Amino acid sequence: MPADALLRAQAAAAEPSSPALRLLASGGEARWDAYVLAHPAATFFHRAGWQRVIEQAFGHRTWFYYTEEEGRITGVLPLAQVKSRLFGHSLASLPFCAYGGIVADNDAARARLDAAARELARQLGVDALEYRNLAPSHPEWPTKSLYVTFRKAIDPDPEKNLNAIPRKQRAMVRKGIKAGLASEDDAGIERFYSVYAHNVHRHGTPALPRRYFRLLREVFGGDCSVLLVTKDSAIVSAVLSFRFRNEILPYYAGDLPAARDLAANDFKYWELMRKGAEAGCTLFDYGRSKLDTGPYHFKKNWGFVPQPLYYEYDLVRATAVPEVNPLNPKYRFFIAAWRRLPLAVANTLGPYLVRSLG
Repeated sequence: MPADALLRAQAAAAEPSSPALRLLASGGEARWDAYVLAHPAATFFHRAGWQRVIEQAFGHRTWFYYTEEEGRITGVLPLAQVKSRLFGHSLASLPFCAYGGIVADNDAARARLDAAARELARQLGVDALEYRNLAPSHPEWPTKSLYVTFRKAIDPDPEKNLNAIPRKQRAMVRKGIKAGLASEDDAGIERFYSVYAHNVHRHGTPALPRRYFRLLREVFGGDCSVLLVTKDSAIVSAVLSFRFRNEILPYYAGDLPAARDLAANDFKYWELMRKGAEAGCTLFDYGRSKLDTGPYHFKKNWGFVPQPLYYEYDLVRATAVPEVNPLNPKYRFFIAAWRRLPLAVANTLGPYLVRSLG
């Protein structure tokens, strides 16, 4: 069913007193973003720009719903459909994003958006509707207790931030400084991408396409930045980060093998924290990690406390929560085989696979 016809059907089925349900259209992005930036429960991943990024980078269909009352936006819910023979069929808020779900001013707006999403999921015949929440919204739905996030306040004083890092990890930061590492901002994505693609290949997972990263920088402008770490002008580590209100969010990163002995990973995040605080950020969002993995323990060693993420599922055709992640035992052979592929081959094939992982 076309989007406009579905919207009319949903409007006809709504209670007379329900808020009006709309779909984000071209030209409405600034108004959407103004609402997101002002709402305390919203995240960077609720921004309107994700519609263009997901559609143009991966070819997925999107529905960015919002509710309106007396000419004022009162709630938003960005959704995207991922359909794959290998990895299943889902409707999520949002694929490729750590957080998502409904943001609303009141129960009526929340219920309207929720009903629209559930109806759309059934119209599309997906396996499941997925909300990626920072807080629970449907405790009665099945959940995936796989991910946590790490968020912590930072101080304008760099010395206070450095001293807040536990001693052992602080020593690693100092090791990177003594090794002569330097950091620089980069206006492009090519140098970052070479490090990122090398890193994910070593871990046995496909790399996201270059086009995706180009779109992130193009769409989000100064709120998407790249930091490179160098030793004697040679790149050893890199990170792509997002800025949202007073938050800095390192989101995609990579290291070359030489980074380990130089403590470049610790130095990289310290430099990002230091520069973020200088720019006025007061919260460092270390991002999501899978429980009991290397990144999980690394972030805990920095003194960050894990906070649960509530990934909730309305099962439509599926009988169990989808488990499309590298920890699923059925993907172990694929991961091992992917590591053995030549890097050039992996980078060519990877974007065709990863678009369906989300």
